[in-house]
Amino acid sequence: MGECLRKTCPCLKTLWDRIYGPSPTDGENSVKADSDCASDGLGHTEADRYGQPASAPLPPQRTAAALYTALWDFESRDGQELSFKAGDMLEIVSSSGDWWSAKKIDSHGRVATGFVPFNYLARAESVESQPWFFGKLSRVEALNHLMSAENDNGSFLVRISETDSMGFVLSVKSQAKVKHFKIFNTCNQFYVDPSPQFSSVLELVEYYQTHRLATSDLLRNPCIRKRPQLEVLSPSTVDEWELPKEQFTLEKMLGGGHFADVYSGRWKNHTKVAIKILKNNDALVQKDFQLEVQIMKRFRHRHLISLFAVCTSSAPFYIITELIEKGDLLNFLKSPEGGALDMESLIDMAAQVADGMAYLEAHNSIHRDLAARNVLVGEGYVCKIADFGLARVIKEPVYISDDKKIPYKWTAPEAIGHGRYSGKSDVWSFGILLYETVTYGAVPYPGVRNCDVYHLVTRDNFRMPSPPHCPQVIYNIMRSCWRAEPEDRPTFKILRHELENYQDD
Repeated sequence: MGECLRKTCPCLKTLWDRIYGPSPTDGENSVKADSDCASDGLGHTEADRYGQPASAPLPPQRTAAALYTALWDFESRDGQELSFKAGDMLEIVSSSGDWWSAKKIDSHGRVATGFVPFNYLARAESVESQPWFFGKLSRVEALNHLMSAENDNGSFLVRISETDSMGFVLSVKSQAKVKHFKIFNTCNQFYVDPSPQFSSVLELVEYYQTHRLATSDLLRNPCIRKRPQLEVLSPSTVDEWELPKEQFTLEKMLGGGHFADVYSGRWKNHTKVAIKILKNNDALVQKDFQLEVQIMKRFRHRHLISLFAVCTSSAPFYIITELIEKGDLLNFLKSPEGGALDMESLIDMAAQVADGMAYLEAHNSIHRDLAARNVLVGEGYVCKIADFGLARVIKEPVYISDDKKIPYKWTAPEAIGHGRYSGKSDVWSFGILLYETVTYGAVPYPGVRNCDVYHLVTRDNFRMPSPPHCPQVIYNIMRSCWRAEPEDRPTFKILRHELENYQDD
């Protein structure tokens, strides 16, 4: 019926769209929902929105006058990049990877071109360009954003839930708490309550700015945005992994371990980075290391540390990654800030780690040393897995030579006894990480010596009891990770799903 009316009276297209929803032929403006709909309500397909970069760089995609709005200021650092201010309109010439080629016309009609960071932009006149739209965000990230002192009651944001691949959530600050409202999408209609319903998320937000939402305040000011980190140092380093040490300045020492010390630092005196300095370069096979770096640099996921570059022209070797301000998960959990988090927030963080590991699992990559100490915590309590791939190229036989160096309490029995590392041995380690998380950083197998754990687990079939205050469903997940036979353990994809379901976002 709707299509017949559109063809008969095309001048009333807006009316027909309101009554019957957008036409399936409307292309980018088409909005569909649930399993019968391919679009997400933002003009993107699910594959567009959640697709990860391929193992090889994608060829530049030519776009026809695609206009984007700048969400933050950006100051160019060399002749390749293009400066802009928040609110500037940019025409995207080509889009590929983390840096897009763009054109800007100033008020005097002058044209400037250069590379711009893609995550500083949003398509003009789209939901993404709205100040309250935050994209894919977990519950705990939304909580961290909204509870900052600069946001008053009624501050709100709309996000895409991490626990539902196509779901919108409206998160609102109300009386020193944050409330989350699922936005349902059925046959092109968006709603929080069955009535009223709206043809777009924008209309829904505008309605609740003048009508109270359940027991919450009216929607007032959009949540204050925080500037995102750059995913790559600059356009010139996208396909480079070997950079001169002279470009990096060491600042504060952040921590150290058997293999490396870690410092905060800067690239070319302006971009903050983390610098891992390897202690024994003889432990590396140079060819294997460079190959691993190439693979690691192509991995892009919001719960994996971004590898920027390496410096291997002289000893000691440097590994350059993004800088994560709150440090490692283990020490964070022991801090007053980490200790104040509730169980739901802790499980959210564990689910983020499972998400990152599911990505590595899908790319046939094994971590080999998964533990809270090798997960970093950033703004909004975003968790990012560090040191993935590094254990594979460290050739020192530390797993045999020194009982103090082997992480017995985190390592699967088949890896200790037979050197059999796999995705399922990483799953065993994740079970231990889950124990660390819900106990705010407690040492696993309390009171048991490192060297005794292997026999306790294999000969006596011992498994740690449930920690105090741990939900039974979470302990069941731990036990599934510690099954004796590797093939009986769940995949990270399953673990991610189980932990996300626990949150009931």
